[in-house]
Amino acid sequence: MIQLQDVSKIYRTSRRDVTALSSISLDIRRGEVFGFIGHSGAGKSSLIRLINGLESATSGTVTVDGEAVGRLDATALRVLRRRIGMIFQHFNLLSSQRVRDNVAFPLRLAGLPEQQIKARVSELLARVGLESHADAFPAQLSGGQKQRVGIARALATQPSILLCDEATSALDPQTTASVLDLLAELNRELGLTIVLITHEMEVIRRICDRVAVLDQGRIVETGPVSEVFLNPQHPTTRRFVQESEPSPEAGIASNATAHAGRIVRITVLGADVDQPLLSEVVKHTGVDVSVLSGRVHRIKDVPYSQLVLKVSGQQVDAALQQLAALGARVEEVGA
Repeated sequence: MIQLQDVSKIYRTSRRDVTALSSISLDIRRGEVFGFIGHSGAGKSSLIRLINGLESATSGTVTVDGEAVGRLDATALRVLRRRIGMIFQHFNLLSSQRVRDNVAFPLRLAGLPEQQIKARVSELLARVGLESHADAFPAQLSGGQKQRVGIARALATQPSILLCDEATSALDPQTTASVLDLLAELNRELGLTIVLITHEMEVIRRICDRVAVLDQGRIVETGPVSEVFLNPQHPTTRRFVQESEPSPEAGIASNATAHAGRIVRITVLGADVDQPLLSEVVKHTGVDVSVLSGRVHRIKDVPYSQLVLKVSGQQVDAALQQLAALGARVEEVGA
């Protein structure tokens, strides 16, 4: 659906050149939720603005649904943008206009008949749960309600792609969860391809299928969220994961006498989370197993568990091999 090939973006000023993005290459599949995560200044906003043509790449090619964005003339670019909705961190609503008129705004720009606009606005407000707020002004709404208006407006022209620019960072955790649930519902029911940028790993964990980690304008790690979240490789990724949820081995004493035996981290995904893996291994090998720390949660719709264990006894190797055979990923983290 979206392809970036060796894309770089340099902002040129009279004093110096600033490289925002450098040699970015990736594909975003139709119908998936793809997340970009990075700290401030990593290049996230520049990247998302390349997709809808608000910025032009200095080099490389950005292709959206088969069309090279940089080669489109003004008319073709306007047509493309109608297929790309966008929601913003600070909502960007017209404060002097009622909710219904904010949602209608892109439809009026497109020149649709008023009767058709009215029907479409009613449909959209019902979808985001704001039918009763149609005549309210933005100042009368909560942050979450304002963002729902922004989502309804972004959906007005029936886009196939939805870009989310830090769409939840101005919201409290409970409201963030409700907005992310709404986006997941739209992805599932409408088949929308959603691209979001964020600095919060919790947002990535809750909604995304795949993620790319940006650091100083480069992609330093990318892959399925389950792999990147549970087995981060780059220091930037590890920092994001630790900020979101301390790693299971955090706080474990490093001296061997405190935890005599082999210390391993096991990771289990999906239905196997409910299986009695440890009791099976203990029963067959006779090893002693202590749980030093761990977490049990979900990545999007997939449950997972990640535990740090102390394993000791005569058949430790056999026990670890059996854990792996039963579907757990086993990594030694100390001894």
